[in-house]
Amino acid sequence: MTSVAKAGLVVVGTLAALAIGGVVFVGSGIYNIGADDHHTKIVLAIIEQLRERSIGVRARTIDAPDVEDPKRIAAGAEHYAALCVGCHLAPGVTKSDIRPGLYPHPPNLAQEDSRDAQRAFWTIKHGIKMSAMPAWGKSLDDAAIWDIVAFVRKMPVMTPEAYRQLSHGRSG
Repeated sequence: MTSVAKAGLVVVGTLAALAIGGVVFVGSGIYNIGADDHHTKIVLAIIEQLRERSIGVRARTIDAPDVEDPKRIAAGAEHYAALCVGCHLAPGVTKSDIRPGLYPHPPNLAQEDSRDAQRAFWTIKHGIKMSAMPAWGKSLDDAAIWDIVAFVRKMPVMTPEAYRQLSHGRSG
């Protein structure tokens, strides 16, 4: 047997052993998938890298409309107040009943820079598996999602009073 054939057998054998090990690991149920038991550091690092690369690759092909339009921002504030504030908070909203039980912990969008409109749009539209972030594209059209993006981009510099006025439809 040639050295190339031996190397091929080693690769095939290694892959088979990894596949069998993976099946045994998953089948054992040893990994606690409960949201109240955090991932190991390596699993969390892999998941975070997968999420960031996946969203980045898909978001870069999206064309963003004018997300500076005040009407779009106001409409987005109303959607955000109805759909998002429980998980992602808002100016003047510092806690919610659902947020402590979520893992991974959702970002506090009132304090997070969401300047990348394409990434925000993709995330809102498609959601994120195993994170409690729903795919709002199943129930909202693209225009409504862009409204939310427009609002989320402005939220970190917004006062609690400005948020209350916008989210209750009392914008100018």
